Amino acid sequence: MTYKIQLEKFEGPLDLLLYLIKKDEIDIYDIPIAQVTEQYIQYIELMKVLDLDGIGDFLVMAATLLQIKSRMLLPPDPSEVEPQEDPRTELVRRLEEYQRIKEAAEELRVRAEQRQDLFPRRLDVEAIAGLKDEAREVYFEANLFDLITALTAAMADKPEHASYEVAREEYTVEEKVHAILHLLVERPNMRLQELFESAHDKLEVIVTFMAVLELCKMKEVVVVQKRLFADIELVRNSENIIVQQHPTVEPDGRT
Repeated sequence: MTYKIQLEKFEGPLDLLLYLIKKDEIDIYDIPIAQVTEQYIQYIELMKVLDLDGIGDFLVMAATLLQIKSRMLLPPDPSEVEPQEDPRTELVRRLEEYQRIKEAAEELRVRAEQRQDLFPRRLDVEAIAGLKDEAREVYFEANLFDLITALTAAMADKPEHASYEVAREEYTVEEKVHAILHLLVERPNMRLQELFESAHDKLEVIVTFMAVLELCKMKEVVVVQKRLFADIELVRNSENIIVQQHPTVEPDGRT
């Protein structure tokens, strides 16, 4: 499979770390580095299978996690007078700094959206805002790692290919893109799991997944959740929904 998906719209290596911390409700100041490293590498392996572009930064972070893990396994040096610094300290500092930047960017995005709701003439702004809110449904935006989690679960339930097939059926991303758009013409939204369940084998699951990424890149659909780590839904990109960012991680790992 040579089809590549660019990752500019999605998140980077620090986002994957924050995602794993949220998912497992981990204390950011006491990261179980062995557990997180194992999960991190599992996500990277699947991204490599999907031939996703921009994976180099994730590999660098994986190497950093392995280095921290190896340092934590070393016994303390008895010749050291002062206690050694926790090998995770620098990683925690980077995560905190990155999270502050994300929060600031989200605040600017929210302010920009609020300015779009201002009207140049004296109108009943509260009444108009109320009507707009009633016409919209609030969702949280799912990220790449939510999608990969759903893909992993779907692939676990699918065979490599159906044994009764005489000739293996081929699937293309372009065909899946058109098929998904056709389904979304007939209905306003659909669960990602429905698409995976209708696939015959793992190859079709992967092609369907890449078609969803392509639709996101084309801004034709948004992938959303009604709450953190809930089922992922595909919705046509329109003004009839409000998409919010998921809550950030508190220092103790809570959201």
